[in-house]
Amino acid sequence: MSQAPEKARAARLLLIAAPAFLLLGAGAAAVAPTTEILVVLLLLTLTVFLFVFEVVEVDVAAISIMVLIGLISAASDAFGLMKPLVPAAELFGGFSSNAVISIIAVMIIGAGLDKTGIMNRVAAEILKRAGHSERRIVPAVSGSAGLISGFMQNVGAAALFLPVVGRIAARTGLPMSRLMMPMGFSAILGGTLTMVGSSPLILLNDLLLTSNKALPPDQQIATWSMFSVTPIGLALLAAGIGYFVLAGRYVLPAGKTAGQEHARATHTMRYFQELYGLEDSVFEVAVPAGSPLVGRLLDEVERETHVRVVVALLPGDEMSVGPSGLERDLPIGAGAVLGVLASPQRLRVFVDRNGLELRADLRTFADILSPARAGIAEVVIPPGSRLVGKSAREIWMRKTYGIAMLALHRGGKTLLEDDDIRDIPLQGGDALVVHTAWEALARLEKDSNFVVVTSDYPHEELRPHKEKSALFFFGVALFLLIFTDLRLSLALMAGAIGMVLAGVLRIDEAYQAVSWKTVFLLASLIPLGLAVEASGTAAWIAAHILAMLGDLPSWVLMLAVALLATFFSLVMSNVGATVLLVPLAVNIALGAGANPAVFALTVALATSNAFILPTHQVNALIMGPAGYRVADFIRAGGIMTVLFIVVMMLMLGLFYA
Repeated sequence: MSQAPEKARAARLLLIAAPAFLLLGAGAAAVAPTTEILVVLLLLTLTVFLFVFEVVEVDVAAISIMVLIGLISAASDAFGLMKPLVPAAELFGGFSSNAVISIIAVMIIGAGLDKTGIMNRVAAEILKRAGHSERRIVPAVSGSAGLISGFMQNVGAAALFLPVVGRIAARTGLPMSRLMMPMGFSAILGGTLTMVGSSPLILLNDLLLTSNKALPPDQQIATWSMFSVTPIGLALLAAGIGYFVLAGRYVLPAGKTAGQEHARATHTMRYFQELYGLEDSVFEVAVPAGSPLVGRLLDEVERETHVRVVVALLPGDEMSVGPSGLERDLPIGAGAVLGVLASPQRLRVFVDRNGLELRADLRTFADILSPARAGIAEVVIPPGSRLVGKSAREIWMRKTYGIAMLALHRGGKTLLEDDDIRDIPLQGGDALVVHTAWEALARLEKDSNFVVVTSDYPHEELRPHKEKSALFFFGVALFLLIFTDLRLSLALMAGAIGMVLAGVLRIDEAYQAVSWKTVFLLASLIPLGLAVEASGTAAWIAAHILAMLGDLPSWVLMLAVALLATFFSLVMSNVGATVLLVPLAVNIALGAGANPAVFALTVALATSNAFILPTHQVNALIMGPAGYRVADFIRAGGIMTVLFIVVMMLMLGLFYA
């Protein structure tokens, strides 16, 4: 599809926006009290301009702004500045900042948990309970991420759920763009559930104690307890999830694919269906107590019905699948669940004749039989194979190699299950169409008895034997976070390097797990935040806006504080916005005769209201994997921002009026 119309539209927008940008610059020059503030205002306007109109990629824009700040600071005398906007020694300090190192660490930890299959099971459990419906998956994933975010940094919770969302998208065919933003926004909202869920709330009590030092004894401000904000946080999280359930189809981008793994696997299945005339698909059936199958052996059932069973779960037993798993002399018991491969017509006969329960979708086997983990492949028997002259039944092919034969192609003719292909001795050059787990197929590539023809399948090396090590070092990171005073970055990096040393991840895999676009985006924006604070721009904007409000009711002042905190969280770090605005909010409340603790809490909550731009750490984290553009955040985040303020103000009025 041509991109010419899109480029033309972007050019028109730039023609409109460029003069507007120049007018804003002229306006800033007219009102800015100092040269430093003028330069920073222009830089802020340019940053927003580059982000909104995507003149270049957002990470490139952020790096460009950082370099521009450095050049202006280096030539501060030429620009008439009293001092550099950012000292040269601090310009690249963002790359070693607590936030950026923490993000690198949580990405590595998340990749380690995913590599062992833990995230697989989390995704499977969510699918088991939520099915394949977007309206049920969104609240399940988002609610889980939001609740976890209440007890750890929201960027950490979002990073842990990145692989979960990816796997769910691959197994359901839903685009990641329909799932990633609800999860990410919910992780941000979940940070308001407790006083340790986000950095602003962690800082709040310390800031209140600092304010108390300047206040007389009768005006001392009480600090907040661990769960003081929980009712407000629950309401915000519920509102965010409800918003995406009801309006997600209208505000979220549709996305082009459901993930590369799902697309490749689906294409592979379709290829063999067309080439060999196979109509088989994977279905899940349950065996009730009165079924004629109860007590019969798997082999005789398959011979009689020409239906292939590729996975089975018997009551009280582990799942039988793959090499050394599913045996043909397995007795079928009441309550068993079978994953069968059959054509729709043959499946209907099989179900009706044996009184089975056909499930509408995969529930028990949603994970193990997902297109990302299993599918149809083609292997060839080479002339020198030890299997020549032996039948599939004779070598127990399904049990020994983890492949279930569906078709045998020999001499230009394709033989199917009805031709008793499992009893036919194999010959050199035979092409076998098989159903297999991709993990088993990867092992066959190293087996000289087979030549694997299918190469376009999801290659994934899981390390389930490292699960305990991954959980241990994840637990170490959480323990250090919750029960010690270590910096967030050090605590998380201890868990990350522990996984590497324990062999959960190789060091090259750890590097690959990091989204370097996210790292450069955040690290490059930190100098802009420093410039906004150090130049006095932030204090000037806050004082200027609040002075215009005059003598208004306390709830209007609180709303103004919330709006101001929301704005500041978009252009600087939420920690910086909190540190700057809490003292101002306390003074405003005291002057208006209102509760200063509630005004301060308003600031700490509202600085989490950062959904419009990918400047928040979580937004930057999900932007790349889901393929979002800035316009997507503006569209979905704009409504979320208004909803956040409305719900927060209502809950503050209800609980702390």
